[in-house]
Amino acid sequence: MSMPIDIERLDEIVRTAARDELLPRFAKVTREHKIDGSFLTEADLAVQARVARQLKLLSPDILFLGEEMSAEQQDTLLSSGQTLWCLDPLDGTSNFAAGIPCFSVSLALVEHGEVVFGLVYDPNRDELFSAKKGQGAFLNGEPLLVIQSGLDLKHATALIDYKRLAPDLATRLVREIPYASQRSFGSVALDWCWMAASRCHVYLHGRSNIWDYAAGNLIFSEAGGHSCTLDGEPIFVNALTPRSSVGAVDESLFKAWTSWLQN
Repeated sequence: MSMPIDIERLDEIVRTAARDELLPRFAKVTREHKIDGSFLTEADLAVQARVARQLKLLSPDILFLGEEMSAEQQDTLLSSGQTLWCLDPLDGTSNFAAGIPCFSVSLALVEHGEVVFGLVYDPNRDELFSAKKGQGAFLNGEPLLVIQSGLDLKHATALIDYKRLAPDLATRLVREIPYASQRSFGSVALDWCWMAASRCHVYLHGRSNIWDYAAGNLIFSEAGGHSCTLDGEPIFVNALTPRSSVGAVDESLFKAWTSWLQN
């Protein structure tokens, strides 16, 4: 990361935005449908506006991209090639509106077309995950490394989002069940962070957006996790194109999981 960033100040900006704007509204907001079918609440907009203002004061030369901007604005920002912040102000909006305590704020710094810093905050557990490219991952300031599971695939716990998978793959997973147990939590950013914390062992998501995965995937990678798309490509691209995600906490599980998926 060539640009110096005040990490402690970033932590404070995200923590206070979540505590002041999200928690008082938790399970107390109505949700609207956006054009793409996803949900929007006043909490999404409040966090985005607050964080954008504070990032502008902290780093006036860095552009800002938020999930709740228009697609035209987002595409223009990504196409500029300039350094920018990428924010998901509320990842897990449907959980948030329904009173399910599984949601987060996700912030990434994109420089020269790659993610060089990521931060994900879970206000319900007061867990702040972060990573700098090439410098490791952290949970509340302590080093975070995936645990080598020693498991084969049939004994692993899988974190799977079925809704966005191709029907034939989703059906095969149900019929053949290659793992021991399956979860789905509803926040892509936390999915990656909980994988980094070895709370699940293998991961699969069919379609997530850049603000969903940018910070979390860096944290997972810096913690020692392995990931790619269903096509075997790197997950991050500096574009609006949604990406599939395959992950595992250690190399042997990753090989077994990708092999099963390819077959």
